[in-house]
Amino acid sequence: MNDSQLLDRSAFDLVLDDDFSGPRLDESRWLAHYLPHWTTPDRSAARYTLGADGLELRIDADQPPWHPEDGALRVSNLQTGSFSGPVGSPVGQHRHRPDLRVRTAQPTRRLWTPTAGLVEATLRATADPATLLAFWLVGLEEESPEASGEICVAELFGHAVGPRGSQVRLGVKAHHDPALTTDMVDLALDLDATELHTYAAEWDARRVRFYVDDQLVHTVEQGLGYPLQVMVDLFELPTQDGPEPAGYPKRAQVRSVRGYVAR
Repeated sequence: MNDSQLLDRSAFDLVLDDDFSGPRLDESRWLAHYLPHWTTPDRSAARYTLGADGLELRIDADQPPWHPEDGALRVSNLQTGSFSGPVGSPVGQHRHRPDLRVRTAQPTRRLWTPTAGLVEATLRATADPATLLAFWLVGLEEESPEASGEICVAELFGHAVGPRGSQVRLGVKAHHDPALTTDMVDLALDLDATELHTYAAEWDARRVRFYVDDQLVHTVEQGLGYPLQVMVDLFELPTQDGPEPAGYPKRAQVRSVRGYVAR
């Protein structure tokens, strides 16, 4: 592999570096709720532990669904920003349904919301087929509801990872940004995503480059030039058979998250 296909950090300054080894979550960087404006605090709150091996995201047996109108979906998430309108308003980040209304108004938080740079996370997914471990950059939408695009750095579905190879979904999602076209790919990689691997995206207003373990795996010739929040989340996806009581807690490891800005 030539040098142009290897991640070069020399043009960037490290500004976010969290290995989650402290006794408490750094609340100057992270909000431990998933899109809390669309739901209530008991439903958006993350279940997690911190320790020498980093952050363990969990889905517990008694964890309530995130948003009842979305069925049994449950999630534990950390994110670096928040924004919403008042209660009853349709204004807020990541509007995945047209009928969404704010249930818990949020202050505007810009804990780290870069407009360009490099992010990377070292993750260990679970092979539980009901789970998804995701690492995203999502538009804050404070400036405009159109500033809603997403850089999907990695989505690791439990049914598609294991020692014989893993599928990594990545790319750009337009959402409500008319300047973007959704461009997502499912890459079959010769790695076991249930072991630790590093997933990264380098982006500016023109282009996004995606890396796995410092090797370039995909490029999208589109970019996002507005503030984005970092999100790392473990989902339990609804299944036809419903949850298996013996299958909890569901776990995924976030060994570290790092963010960089161009010099």
